Amino acid sequence: MSEPARIRNVAVVGHRGTGKTSLVEALLFQTGKINRLGTVEAGTTVSDSADDEHERQLSISMSLEHTEWQDRKVNLVDVPGDPAFQGELRCAARVVEGAVVTVSAVMGVEVGTTRAWKLADELSLARVVFVNMLDRERADFFRTLEALRNGLSTKCVAVHIPIGSEHELTGIVDVLHMCAYTSPEGGKEGEPGPIPDDMAELAAEYREKLLDAVVETDEGLMERYLEGQELDAQEVAAALKAAVTSGDVFPVACGVATKNLGTHALLDLIVEGVPSPAKKGSPIDVDGASVAAFVFKTVADPFAGRINLFRVLKGTVTAETTLVNLRSKSKERMGTLLDVQGKEHHAATEFGEGDLGSVAKLKEAQTGDLLVDREVAVEVPGFGFPEPVMSFAITPKSKGDEEKVATAIRRLAEEDPTLRLQRDQQTGEEILSGMSQMHVEVALDRAKRRFGVDVDLHPPRVPYLETIRKESRAHARYKKQTGGRGQFGDCTIVLEPIDGNVGYEFVDKIVGGVIPQSFRPAVDKGIQEAMHHGELAGAPVQGVRVLLVDGSYHTVDSSEMAFKIAGSMAFKDAYQKASPVLLEPIMELEVTVPDEAVGAVNGDLNSRRGRLQGMEPGGGMTTIKAEAPLAELITYSQSLTSMTGGRGDYSMSFLRYEEVPAHVAQKVIDETRKAREAAAAS
Repeated sequence: MSEPARIRNVAVVGHRGTGKTSLVEALLFQTGKINRLGTVEAGTTVSDSADDEHERQLSISMSLEHTEWQDRKVNLVDVPGDPAFQGELRCAARVVEGAVVTVSAVMGVEVGTTRAWKLADELSLARVVFVNMLDRERADFFRTLEALRNGLSTKCVAVHIPIGSEHELTGIVDVLHMCAYTSPEGGKEGEPGPIPDDMAELAAEYREKLLDAVVETDEGLMERYLEGQELDAQEVAAALKAAVTSGDVFPVACGVATKNLGTHALLDLIVEGVPSPAKKGSPIDVDGASVAAFVFKTVADPFAGRINLFRVLKGTVTAETTLVNLRSKSKERMGTLLDVQGKEHHAATEFGEGDLGSVAKLKEAQTGDLLVDREVAVEVPGFGFPEPVMSFAITPKSKGDEEKVATAIRRLAEEDPTLRLQRDQQTGEEILSGMSQMHVEVALDRAKRRFGVDVDLHPPRVPYLETIRKESRAHARYKKQTGGRGQFGDCTIVLEPIDGNVGYEFVDKIVGGVIPQSFRPAVDKGIQEAMHHGELAGAPVQGVRVLLVDGSYHTVDSSEMAFKIAGSMAFKDAYQKASPVLLEPIMELEVTVPDEAVGAVNGDLNSRRGRLQGMEPGGGMTTIKAEAPLAELITYSQSLTSMTGGRGDYSMSFLRYEEVPAHVAQKVIDETRKAREAAAAS
């Protein structure tokens, strides 16, 4: 069963809410792997096993299931569709040969559909589309098929068509095998029957469209087809498989996952259409190794410790196998092999080449690691995880829990590398960043459930900077006379702005030893310390050149400390005269929204001081490119969700610092002053 030629590795992907988890449940039910059809609403599906998935009624982590069909082992990876968890999509796509792309027959092509499709394109995955929810109000298979052809690829071609529509849907026709399936209404789908008479003409029309698409990819079949010869289903199926493998045809299936309609025909299509590991080969070239495994997902389990999901790239992995982690150079014994089925773990003895399995209690292995039986020169491709777009400052609810919180978040980041925890050097805050507010909230919810740590979330402070616009000069003398030895430091400095408002330079222009060489670095140090907190909003100062031009000293009373203080005093004085301004981070923004929301989204970006840089429409969605200040984007996620009904998506990255407009800067300065006064009063 586990020979590479008898394995099918398939990721079930698509936009959130298109029924991926329900479809995986139906496939497991149809193949007899489970004996009842669970539902997402009741929290009884195999895939969504975590408490937070039940509460939110959506998939948060990828889930690995396996079943058998037509004497083949089918590994199914149920991938979350919410953009907050798109790191899971990147992990799953690395280890499969094919993807089942689920699409709602009501909504058609959405942002998540396009994202999954683009990634499948990048990785040359075979694709089968499943148009789901045909029984819903306003569901329309043929409109959705057109949207797929316009929005994703003209190579999308129907292999199934519905019998009836919306609430009057009674079954589907398989135009590849020219047979029909009647809706089992949640029971086991039976063997196929004849096509209803009133569907014969439509079925013949769509069979012809399918044949046209398939024979175009096979010259021998093309000749016979053009000569009018009858092609049998097996020949067409073989040509279709080759075309799906090469990406020349994307078959479009359909059904209703919650009623188990369309699963029999879809399973046939997966087995016949998606290439096996034997046909496609290893996703990572591991020449020189006889046994190799690639870790594509780490689960931080508080009881079992780490569980790693892996793909066998070469050879066979048994409980006795010892492999070397290429990243850490540590040895790992693959002792506790597990057959996972959602949250169920059963002991396994071995996994063969091309198979997906899991292992517990490895010492160091984590997502993206390559384990091999001998040292090989191989470049492990990165997952290309997206950069986090939403950040929050976090503080433990219990004092002294800082280290405990950091450890818990680090464990969760092993599981989900799109989470980032870092200390903001400028503001001193611990910043947790993720793909959305929900992503960060889910992570903290898991930290509390699994590791018992509780934290408060606050919007992070914007990392403003300060700089100067003109040259200035200042003299400062620090003189302190107490009994005995005093303190004396005296210096004159000139401040100049540096082009681009970046960096700091200290230039020693002292002539004739008016300040001894040994005291000059102390002036520099005092200035740099003063620059940590500018006089406008307490933000770090950047883009300044300091010239030390004059000064004096006392043979007895001068010291490094005195010159450090004098340098700091001179800088503060010169800074106020140099026309200081506030700088803010400007972000590069890419927003993908349905065409009908473009006007509202553009208007909203304008109100956030955004500057539009261009638009790219395609397939009912438009990608808007813009630049906007970070300060205006802290609440952007919620606004975009409400403007687009949850169908919008965005990513952003840091671009540059820019001067804050005067009226906005004054607000920031006033708020900082109030906060300082409040802190001093308390």
